[in-house]
Amino acid sequence: MITPSPQLRKGWTTGSCATAAAKAAWAALCHGHFPDPVTITLPNGRQTAFSLAQHTLNTHIATASVIKDAGDDPDVTHGALIQAHVKRLPPGSGLVFKAGSGVGTITRPGLPLPIGEPAINPVPRQMIHTALHEISHSVDAEITISVENGEELAKKTLNARLGIIGGLSILGTTGVVIPFSCAAWIDSIRRGIDVARALELPHIAASTGHTSEKAVQAHYNLPDTALIDMGDFAGGVLKYLRTHPVPRLTIAGGVAKMAKLGQGRLDLHSKRGLTDMPALAELAKQHGASNTLTQAISTAESVAQAMLLAGEEQFSLGDSIAKSAYETARSVLDDERKQNTPIKLDIIVFNRLGYKCGTSYKSL
Repeated sequence: MITPSPQLRKGWTTGSCATAAAKAAWAALCHGHFPDPVTITLPNGRQTAFSLAQHTLNTHIATASVIKDAGDDPDVTHGALIQAHVKRLPPGSGLVFKAGSGVGTITRPGLPLPIGEPAINPVPRQMIHTALHEISHSVDAEITISVENGEELAKKTLNARLGIIGGLSILGTTGVVIPFSCAAWIDSIRRGIDVARALELPHIAASTGHTSEKAVQAHYNLPDTALIDMGDFAGGVLKYLRTHPVPRLTIAGGVAKMAKLGQGRLDLHSKRGLTDMPALAELAKQHGASNTLTQAISTAESVAQAMLLAGEEQFSLGDSIAKSAYETARSVLDDERKQNTPIKLDIIVFNRLGYKCGTSYKSL
């Protein structure tokens, strides 16, 4: 009998935590006491409650903090202290958002906020706006959001590459963290493309990992802003570029992940299945591999072993993989696109040491 896996526990975004802290602080300013727990309304209309970790109240200023619970998701901000410092402003001022310690500031175009604004995204801003209006009809306040140790935590994210300097972003479109949904990674891919487009970069490179990213950057002498850390989400890059095109795209990755892309897979994670070795053998045969090599590849234990076998016969299996990956990527980019000038596309396959072992330059 197979024991079912336990259901993973959902968590809360930094946006939800900041909203709860801000609402509690505003309630204290308006009514003289902090609601604890404090209930907020999520974008889908659902309500949820947060316990306060800290709170202080003065005549015109209140501060409240919430500890972020990301559930079972491996989120870098899990356990972080999210603080809202709320100060009354003169009537008619409306809501003013500020970046406190550990929250970044926008320094490049292409993000959903203007340069110079605190990296408190539009949905969390709207959530805070709604929450404070649940306390009082008129809201004139300065909201400063801070994240304890946020500047250090931000080093584990792509914020600096996107031009978000000094700390983390306050994120969340639903208010809820779905474990292993990788929504944040997909969002960072999109924001990276947005920044590249706003900077009018002629060429970007999407890579599956650190080795291929460094190798493709050196190969083309690309700036950091042209690099997209796509991980396993080739589909996330290609589908977004369909409607947000750039002049040229290079996809760079290791042999195994590029072989999967060549076999039509847009999610390249190992848990989504192994490379189809008989199909890889057939691909090699189509590109001129001998019957002996074809048979050996079909029974190889891994793509890495297949590459070694091909190397012994001086057959460029890497080029075959790159060409097949190109066909998959090209088909996704062209699907439903109406533009007269297609994105220039090439694929580069690198080995584990960062050496190029396969290329495809059909559209260049």
